[in-house]
Amino acid sequence: MSDAFPLAPRYRLDDNDNWLVGVDPLRRYWLAVNGDRTLPVIIPGLNASSFDAFREAVLAFRDMRPGEAMEFPTAIGLPFTLQCVSKNCFLVSGDVNGFPASHLLDQEALESLLMTAHPDWRCAPHHEELGRQMLSLAWDKPAAAKVA
Repeated sequence: MSDAFPLAPRYRLDDNDNWLVGVDPLRRYWLAVNGDRTLPVIIPGLNASSFDAFREAVLAFRDMRPGEAMEFPTAIGLPFTLQCVSKNCFLVSGDVNGFPASHLLDQEALESLLMTAHPDWRCAPHHEELGRQMLSLAWDKPAAAKVA
């Protein structure tokens, strides 16, 4: 039996399209959907409380086999679930305009995102603005959708 070989496009570090908008201070990954920077998808990223937890998460990621899925801790409490589709192809889910969407990444791209969970990592100064944008979005939403 042969390994699955997905033909769907996936995010790679050497892509011509700039798909990574940035990583904010809470280690959320901001991805440009189909290269459209005005339509970012925000995926909660791995958050490790210590270097040992960081190391364990990265090693567990590297040991993933096709069909396996893992859930990683995040700073905001939402799950970060990663599924190994095939060798060098991983699936991450995130909403686009309120609809579920799957994003495929190669191992190198995903591992570079996971490296932001290192306890000593600091986001780029211009990516702090992404965190501010997320806060401003919260002001546009009602505090309670339904009152009992």
